[in-house]
Amino acid sequence: MVTLQVNGKTMEVDVSPDTPLLWVIRENLEMTGTKFGCGIAQCGACTVHLDGSPVRSCSLPVSVAQGRSVTTIEGLADGDTLHPVQQAWIDHQVPQCGYCQSGQIMSAAALLARNANPSDAEIDGAMSGNICRCGMYSRIKDAIKTAASGVQVFEPAQEVQNG
Repeated sequence: MVTLQVNGKTMEVDVSPDTPLLWVIRENLEMTGTKFGCGIAQCGACTVHLDGSPVRSCSLPVSVAQGRSVTTIEGLADGDTLHPVQQAWIDHQVPQCGYCQSGQIMSAAALLARNANPSDAEIDGAMSGNICRCGMYSRIKDAIKTAASGVQVFEPAQEVQNG
């Protein structure tokens, strides 16, 4: 049995400790906003926050998340109020196919939580692990810049290394 804090709620799942966090989120917790893209932590579609830091959930054993705070795309909004990054995504018409969007949004939200006014180079660096096959990179950057004014900055407790 593994106990997780997901989107502010304590949840217990009966899975092997080596099960990738992505599959626990999607299959056991039935939260399908986090996507499977590659399975090797290279595309970013599976990005979630672990203690505020972006991680690739497809390669992260669920045991690493035990007792820590996990935030998925479903937990990013505050009730009916979208997170500033989510709203900027809509305003800039970023979604095309939408498949990479949850991972892109989670990476952007983590960046802005650490740095409310990132440079173009900082945006490029933070988003470099997220692939958009539709090529919406300029819209993504514009949306991040728009969202920057509405995000509070915090310092994550520690950096998390994937798997």
